[in-house]
Amino acid sequence: MVRREGAIVRWWWVVLLLLACASRRSAAIWLNLPATGTKCVSDEIHNNVVVLADYVVISDDHVHPTPTISAKVTSPYGNTLYRQENITHGQFAFTTTEAGSYLACFWVDGNYSGTGGLSINMEWKTGIAAKDWESVARKEKIEGVELELRKLEEAVETVHENLLYLKTREAEMRTTNEATNSRVALFSLMSLTICIVVSALQILYLKRYFQKKKLI
Repeated sequence: MVRREGAIVRWWWVVLLLLACASRRSAAIWLNLPATGTKCVSDEIHNNVVVLADYVVISDDHVHPTPTISAKVTSPYGNTLYRQENITHGQFAFTTTEAGSYLACFWVDGNYSGTGGLSINMEWKTGIAAKDWESVARKEKIEGVELELRKLEEAVETVHENLLYLKTREAEMRTTNEATNSRVALFSLMSLTICIVVSALQILYLKRYFQKKKLI
């Protein structure tokens, strides 16, 4: 019995760790920046999520100074959340107020005349991965296993919020599909009715025409 309970506990720990890994979204992004034009990266994020990103420009041309770039981050509705010009590195952080695709765009200031390639190395963190756990540990005076349990607790809450968000999106898509199906059915019925009326009018017109010409 004790062995079985121990196995159950271990399985729960595995599940919680998987949930934590799934909710800790931290990605290292490498962008090859063209000499002219804009390079963007997007992420689908729901409401009330902390986003933190660090980026730095890396040039393969070791003769000329590293060129400066401009950076801009916009929300799903086009609101500018961050904008900087003439920089070689930077950081931005914000809490999402809209659900949707957040866009981060970069472009070179002026004309890049270097011979080497130009890249941007960016670390993009959202949710739990963007939280300063050292500050939380100092503030609440927790450490070790207690701190890990706190992280797992927030990971489970994040996964639960994601599931609720997906459920809401699914309901919205289902409502949209049902409305679209109803409109298509109504349009098909209207098209069929119009075809029947036009056909009847054509028959009446031809009948009167032939009667007027005394062909029938």
